[in-house]
Amino acid sequence: MAIKPNFERYNSRQIWFYARRAFWILVAWTIISNIMFFYEFITLKSNGVLSSAYDFHSAFTANLIVAISAGIIGGIFTVNLMERWLRRLVFWKALIYLILAYTATALLVGTIGALYLNSEEIGLPYYSWEVLSQVPVFFATWLFIKNYFIWLLIVLITLIVLMVNDKYGPGVFPDYLRGKYFRPKHERRIFMFADIKNATGIAESLGEEKYFNFLKDFFRHIAPAIVQTHAEVYQYVGDEVVVSWKMKWGLKRGNAIQCFYSMKQIIAYKAPKYLKKYGVVPNFKVGYHFGTVMVGEIGQIKRDIAFSGDVLNTTSRIQSMCNELGVEILASKEFADIAYKLPKGVTKKDLGKEKLRGKSEEISLVTYLRND
Repeated sequence: MAIKPNFERYNSRQIWFYARRAFWILVAWTIISNIMFFYEFITLKSNGVLSSAYDFHSAFTANLIVAISAGIIGGIFTVNLMERWLRRLVFWKALIYLILAYTATALLVGTIGALYLNSEEIGLPYYSWEVLSQVPVFFATWLFIKNYFIWLLIVLITLIVLMVNDKYGPGVFPDYLRGKYFRPKHERRIFMFADIKNATGIAESLGEEKYFNFLKDFFRHIAPAIVQTHAEVYQYVGDEVVVSWKMKWGLKRGNAIQCFYSMKQIIAYKAPKYLKKYGVVPNFKVGYHFGTVMVGEIGQIKRDIAFSGDVLNTTSRIQSMCNELGVEILASKEFADIAYKLPKGVTKKDLGKEKLRGKSEEISLVTYLRND
């Protein structure tokens, strides 16, 4: 069946995800900037360095303008570009692009701040020649040079936090730091097993190296769908990815089911690139189930958070039934009954009871249909 390309690059859910992230970057950077400002102000004042000519109101306003400008530009454009480069390019090249983008942003934000300060100091409009001529002087001051390197560090830390959060999933990294899973505990989770169809045939036609890059591109492209639905990647096993949700996030707004359709949308959009590069577009099937698992930190040299329980085995078996039943998405009716909030245009269809491989009892299954 031919894949119909979707030329809408971002849907409302994706826009909301990036807008929310940009907002929190703006808030965090504004708070950090103001903390730094008041720390310097109190330090200079307590040491008697500030003269009577110092205008606190102008200095604070300029700092606020710079912080908000940096937060908006950085949160919406710069950080997203930098994160994309770090994921797609070799490290040294990504680092060069990152520094160039950061420098351009720093010059732009610095220009905005310098125009305001010079305009206030001289008492002329910001577009007057007297004000504009003083802007290059600002970039040679200790204030700009110091802030350039401090904020470069803050941007790098922001990128590290975002990438680590994406690696562990929303809320998992803080849990890891707090030692929440240091001792094994029971937790209810939703699982999705996603597997590429006809992977063996594709691997034989592409060869080892090209097939590896094919898998690498597939897993990279579906990552936004996983992150934007508050999921966590548990593990990659060959051509399969195992995704997990905490119950709250998986059920909210139909996130778990939406993840599949967001993945389909992304791959449909990327279809021309796959055809050009590999001659084939990845088609995949998924299985859903939920239940109680044992979760905890495991490993000594490579520490990770692991899940254990029959839920994973059942989910894997459900996914393997997709080909037999001729569907791309399959879930236990038990899961479908609690996941009653579905994405817009999606309906469920009962398929009756089936016996899963390795299971003694039959299980009721459902599939989902989308009216595009």
